[in-house]
Amino acid sequence: MRTLVHLSDLHFGRADASLLDPLVTMVQSLAPDLIAVSGDLTQRARTSQFKAARAFLDRLLIPQIIVPGNHDVPLYDVVTRFARPLARYRRYITDDLEPWFIDEEIAVLGINTARALTFKHGRINEAQIDRMQERLCSLPKSMTKVIVTHHPFDLPIGYGAGELVGRAALAREWLSACECDVLLAGHLHLGGAGEGSLRRGALGHEPLIVQAGTATSTRGRGETNSFNVLAIEPRHIEIRRWSWQAAAGVFEFSGSERCERTDAGWKHQRAHSISSHQPAG
Repeated sequence: MRTLVHLSDLHFGRADASLLDPLVTMVQSLAPDLIAVSGDLTQRARTSQFKAARAFLDRLLIPQIIVPGNHDVPLYDVVTRFARPLARYRRYITDDLEPWFIDEEIAVLGINTARALTFKHGRINEAQIDRMQERLCSLPKSMTKVIVTHHPFDLPIGYGAGELVGRAALAREWLSACECDVLLAGHLHLGGAGEGSLRRGALGHEPLIVQAGTATSTRGRGETNSFNVLAIEPRHIEIRRWSWQAAAGVFEFSGSERCERTDAGWKHQRAHSISSHQPAG
């Protein structure tokens, strides 16, 4: 079994400082094999915010896969936005925009969906899809294959298709052919998991679509701060959610969903919820 912690939307510059120490403590106590951070490490891509994000990541002392989000591209610094949109991200976070982790049981690939030409939305391109195929299609079926992006490939009910990562439809064939298992994303500040259909009908192999809420931002959009923990086995994945309890000053387990690998992909077995929709503290 492998344990993966999924953090997203840290938004340093608008982060709640009181959550940082408890978050570090909880993540370290879980002793995951890997941490995936699905973008928006900063609020406005300023140097001071990237330095704060870097200091936080350094405290975790666990291998990490990190991708940028749209907030990690400068908004008001127009010259930097278009000439060197991820220069600060690459200097302070990582120069690798397609980070890769692989061992005997899991393969995790990060993909950059942040673009300078859009303020909010993201895109993938055909070259990125080709590289995903090269990395993932040759791997054995026994391995669990995970993609990390900031912008989601599929959305909960109530969100319009405009919130999807641009060119999501182009990903259909390689998702099915490579039998990708899990798609991790953020952006919406909404936690949850579901079987993927990419809004165009069933795929030959259905991945799990896993969204992380914001771990530390003060902009919870109606949800408490939270993060996910994935317990990954060859035929089962349990997605556990840890939510901020303001009164106690800790992150606590608040629910889980258990999924099973089938011939058609991943399907939910059951969900166990304690307090998945608490008001933000």
